[in-house]
Amino acid sequence: MTNQNHWFKKTVIATAVCATLVSGHAAFGTSHIGQAEAATASATSASAKANGIIAAAKSLQGKVKYKYGVNNPSKLYFDCSSFTKYVFGKYGVSLKWGTASQKYAGKYVSKSNLQKGDLIFFNNGKSSAVSHVGIYIGNGQFIHNTISSTFNGVRINKLSDYSKRYSTARRVL
Repeated sequence: MTNQNHWFKKTVIATAVCATLVSGHAAFGTSHIGQAEAATASATSASAKANGIIAAAKSLQGKVKYKYGVNNPSKLYFDCSSFTKYVFGKYGVSLKWGTASQKYAGKYVSKSNLQKGDLIFFNNGKSSAVSHVGIYIGNGQFIHNTISSTFNGVRINKLSDYSKRYSTARRVL
């Protein structure tokens, strides 16, 4: 074998090895890109779903009435947890009725890491037991179905106004 043939063979082998390594690296890199794209798509999907849920909840202002222990979508009579169950259900998120069940749905999220669409839970101020639920809408605000001596229905409040009653939050999206 001449030196020129020997050199040519080495070049062909080296090129083949490099091509194999590059294609293997590209396949490896693609899988990570695919995972990153999937995570981004999931986050975008959750964000879009949260925005839809919030818009649906806001659209019910002035239409829904609060009634303790009631889950009556046909008449738009809800308590706080049947309201969240109803609104999230419109976007394919299944929640059980009752704060006792909803407070364990999804995963825990700290108050400092709240995102739009998170469920936020409150006590009544007299006991630490969870007794009320709302939906975090961003900018330190939440929307909930509530009743007081002067109001009955869906309302937006500042989370800071409820800081003494705040219990926990759950991410279900």
